[in-house]
Formats: sequence, structure tokens, C-alpha cells
Amino acid sequence: MKTSIITLSVITTILFTSCETKSEKVENAENNVIEANQDLNKANEDYLIEVESYKKETAEKIAANEKSLSDFKLRVEQEKKETKADYKKKIADLEAKNNDMKKTMDDYKAVGKEKWEAFKTEFNHDMEELGNAFSDLGKNNVK
Repeated sequence: MKTSIITLSVITTILFTSCETKSEKVENAENNVIEANQDLNKANEDYLIEVESYKKETAEKIAANEKSLSDFKLRVEQEKKETKADYKKKIADLEAKNNDMKKTMDDYKAVGKEKWEAFKTEFNHDMEELGNAFSDLGKNNVK
């Protein structure tokens, strides 16, 4: 009988302890989910802020390109007739590329951090090439 009472006590204690542990595990899991959701919301918010900031920086660069083109058009008007046609073609090409870059950035939809990083890398490369083309155009004018 003593063994039965002790066995029953041990079983009751184990069951009681095991119920508390499961309850605590559920509560801890719920807390972890809440914290993970908060972290995810913060990361998404930071990502959207980064996208908007980059779009603003890019818009400023594109506007600067447009001003450079406008200034260069004025200088080209003073060039010789043979040179003027060549410059006008180059200017038209650069305007088209600049407008394409602007449209690409305006059309970008925030679809995820990984795709954003890939887009930004490619876009930076294209903007750098465009900037080099602008620099080259100015150098050609000096000759």
C-alpha cells in the first residue's frame, strides 16, 4: 500500500509538472511568435524607408543629368554644323537612357529585400555607366 501511495504521488507530480511545462512552452512559443512578427514588421518598415530614400537619391541624380543635358544643348548650338549633328545624336541617346532609368525606378515595386538588393546593384551599375557617358560627352566637347 505504501508503494501504491508513493507511486500515485510520483505519477501525480509528474503529470502536474508536465502540464505546467507544456503550458509554459505554449506561452513561450506565443511570445516568440509575437516578437518575430514585431521584428518582421520593423524590418519591412526599414526596407520601405530604404527604397524610398534610394528613389529620392536617384531622382536627384536623374534631374542633375537632365540639367547637364540642357546645358550641353546650349553649348552645342555654338558648334560647327558637322559637329552639331553628332552631338545632337549623342544627346538624344543620353536623354533616352536617362528617361529609361527614371521610368525603371518609377516602375519598381517593393517586392522583397533580396530582389531589391539585386535591382539596386544592377541599377547602380547602369547609373554609373550613364554618368560615365555624360562625362565622356563633356570631354568630347572640349576637343
